Amino acid sequence: MGIEVDIIFKIAGVGIVVAFLVTILDQVGKKEYAQWVTLFGFIYILFQVATIVNELFQKIKSVFLFNN
Repeated sequence: MGIEVDIIFKIAGVGIVVAFLVTILDQVGKKEYAQWVTLFGFIYILFQVATIVNELFQKIKSVFLFNN
């Protein structure tokens, strides 16, 4: 019933890939691209977390029967 482990691994995987790409792009001298990669990774994770929070609120609504 808790949060699925798959989502946690997906978020961690995206973090690792983004960190790797940012490190490589910084070393090559492409700091602008590194910032964009960081921004896109953050937005992707933000949407994942927003989905999880939405599911949580839906479960809370169903528990307290606030459905219209």
